[in-house]
This record gives sequence, C-alpha cells and structure tokens, in this order.
Amino acid sequence: MLKNDVSGDERGSWDARGEWGVRGSTGRKLDLPRWQARLGELRVKHRVPAASLAILVDGDVHELADGVLHRGTRVAATTDSVFQMGSIAKVYTATLIMQLADAGGLDLDAPVVDVLPEFSVADPDLTRAITTRRLLSHTSGLTCDFTYDSGRGDDCLAKYVEAAKGVALDCPPGEALSYSSIGYNVLGRIIEVLTGKVWDKALKDMLLDPLGLDHTVTLPEEALRFRAAMGHLGEPGQDPDPAPSWDLMPRSAGPYGRVIASAGDLARLARMHLAGGVAQDGTRILSEETVALMQQRVVDCPDKWSVSADGWGLGWTLYDWNGVQGYGHDGASIGQYGYLRVVPAAGVAVALLTNGGGARELYAALCRELLAELAGVSMPDAFAPPVTPPEVDLAPLVGTYRREGVVITVTERDGAAHMRYEFVDGMKDFSEPLQIDLIPVTETVFAGTGVGAAFSEGYMPVIFSTLPDGTGCVYVGMRCGPKVA
Repeated sequence: MLKNDVSGDERGSWDARGEWGVRGSTGRKLDLPRWQARLGELRVKHRVPAASLAILVDGDVHELADGVLHRGTRVAATTDSVFQMGSIAKVYTATLIMQLADAGGLDLDAPVVDVLPEFSVADPDLTRAITTRRLLSHTSGLTCDFTYDSGRGDDCLAKYVEAAKGVALDCPPGEALSYSSIGYNVLGRIIEVLTGKVWDKALKDMLLDPLGLDHTVTLPEEALRFRAAMGHLGEPGQDPDPAPSWDLMPRSAGPYGRVIASAGDLARLARMHLAGGVAQDGTRILSEETVALMQQRVVDCPDKWSVSADGWGLGWTLYDWNGVQGYGHDGASIGQYGYLRVVPAAGVAVALLTNGGGARELYAALCRELLAELAGVSMPDAFAPPVTPPEVDLAPLVGTYRREGVVITVTERDGAAHMRYEFVDGMKDFSEPLQIDLIPVTETVFAGTGVGAAFSEGYMPVIFSTLPDGTGCVYVGMRCGPKVA
C-alpha cells in the first residue's frame, strides 16, 4: 500500500523501464513501487508480521505498508495504522523540553530540584548535580530499568518521581553515559510543572496539534480509534505469535516509552527538525538554534552497536556513517520495534515501524539500501565477532556488576567468557536469567550469543569500560552496570 504526502504540483513520472516514481525538488527520483516490493520481500524473509515505512525526501513524505497487524485476525496493515514506538517517545519529550527552554522558562544547566523540589537521589550533593541537560543526554547517572506502576491518574508522573527517590545511580552525574528511562520521566514531570498540564495534554497542545499529527496518541483507549498493530513474540527464525497483551507499560511510562503513531506522523516530526524547527504550514515550533543544539554531541557512546549510536545529543541518538552525520532513535515495546534515521545534509528521513519477528534485520537491510541510494550513506555491517576472535585476558573482567533491576555475573569457563544476566528488584518477573557466551571482538568488546535478532541483528554487544574514578563497568543495552565484586 502506498500513500504520498506531496505538496505542490504532481511530481510523478514514468521512467525508461515503464515504472512510476516520484521526483523531488532536487531531482531525486523515488521509485515507490520498487520500494513497496522490497519492503514486502524483506518483511516476509525476516518473518515480520507487518511493517510501515515512511520516507521523507525533499520535504515530502511517502508512506508504504505491508503485512498484517495481527496474525490471528489477519487485519491488513495500512499507511494509517499505528504502532507502539517504545523509546522513540523520548524524542517527543525532549522536543517539548526544548520548547520550554526556547521560551525562557527553563534553564538546561540549573539543578532539576530548582523546578522539582521533591526530586532527589540518596546523596544531596549528587541530587544538585543532576541538570535538565544531563537528563536529556543520558549523563545524569539515573538508571533505566525501574519498573513502577503509579496508576492511571493524572498524578502518575508525580507519584513515579516520588517512588524513584531511593533508586541507586548507575554512575555519578556528568561522568558517563547510561541510558535512562527514569531521567525522561523526570523530564515529563518538569513539563507538567512548567505548563500546568499533564504530559499527554502538553504533548498534544504543544507539538501534535501544531504539526497536524492526527495519527499520534499516548493512551491505549485513544489507539483504538485507529488500526492498531499487535506485538508478536517468538523464537528467531520462526513466525512469531501475537503477544499475550497489547501493552504492559503503566501510564507513567509515557514520557520515556509510550507514543503510538503512524510511520508517516513520525516522519513529519522529523521534517520539522530538518526544517529548522518550522512546521509545514510555517508555524515555528523550535528556534533554529535550538534544533541545532539538540543535534550537537554531548557525550560519546561506549556501546556503538546496540542502537548504532556513536554519541548522544539532547534527545537524539547521533550517528557517524563514515563522515556523514545523522541522528534518530530506536524504540521497542512488547513485540513492537521502531526505527528513525535522519540525514540532515541530504534532507532525508526514514521511519520504520514493525510488530515483531526479525524486525532489526529488516531495518538493517532496508535502511542500508534506502540511505545509500537517497543520501549516499554507507551504514556499518551487522555487529558480529571476527572469524578468528582475539585472545583476551579475562581476569580483569570477571566479577559481579549491578544496576537497578539487573545483576550481571561474568565468569571464565575453560578459557572462554560467560555472562549470567539476571533480572532482580522490580524486574524479577520479567524473564528467567539469561545465560550468554561472550565471544571477543576486541579486548573490551564482546559478542553475546543466544539472545535473538532484536539485539543488533543476532549478537548482543557487551562492552567493558572504566568510569572516571577507576571503577570497572559493563555496558549492555547502553546501560552502565558498575562492578561491585
């Protein structure tokens, strides 16, 4: 299924092969039927039930969809279908925060407690070291996997921030990157306090309505107005089955993990950022300076493979494709996976939303081809160990690492590294402990086996590093786990 959001005169034409395509203002031709066929081919190959793709070229959004939203009901995916986008929600929250900073109502470098006096961590000195800028760039030290259901009320974010007071930091503020969902819920609460509106309402009034994003919502009951994708789960290489529940996240997960949208709407959000903060109708959403600031690198990412991140800006994941700069974000919920890639120099964005199966493999193959053709981008190969792994001294790496929700135990077995990844605290019922063999890629980078294609196309990156104070740590999923024994 195809749909074009093409402004101005009709730009289509027949090419020498007798195929229809759409030509942008720069003369680049987008062969939509070919990409529709390629989307379907790769979706079937990687056993993804449904995929929705939006391609932004020269300011115009072109939408494609293929497959079924639910393998049980067989409802077809269309370009106006909505998907859970998981952590891509963080981009929306970051954009709202930057709107408030633009308006002069928020100092990015002031302590969070200046806005939220009730916010705290165990150490008062560290509490005042946590700023909005550090929350945006995942350098606050706040951890990620703190699961807490604070109810369905409008006070859910206030209750969540209160409940998170006793949660240990992954690392001292400002010293390292550690991906943090708690941090984005704190940002959501800042938005509520400064606007006097619940986060959902602020998002709608400040961003969704001005951009005309009428296929973007935040609550399950709103999603039922649309053709909504069901997540699917299963073993790699097999057709997945519908997940036991459509959504397991509490309402308080909104700022970090629950925006539900069509791929086209996601691409239209990217279009505003590409246009220097201006909506298609001329409405200014962000200043040009603020848009550029969000894309500036704040911190390098030790884990350059889990979401292809070379660094982090203010809300954006940053990429360096052999000198071509880009930004975007990934997201995942229960059996649904989303990807956004933006190449500012080419004026190109690609948004891909899926509902299970080998989604990351589909993304990797499709985006490599699209970005190469439209933006001259050469994306890296899939993360994997070399044919002949190097010999590595494992002794300094062996030990126990811990962060909120997870205990990681690294051992040496017959000269090979092994990792036990155990869920604890509020995550204890999430899964049985994972037993993972670690294959060396370098002295500090390992490829974890047996986890599934949702992690970097087959192997899970495991990166050992050291914090500025000399404490060893391990990164799994960009989350920093300090060594405790």
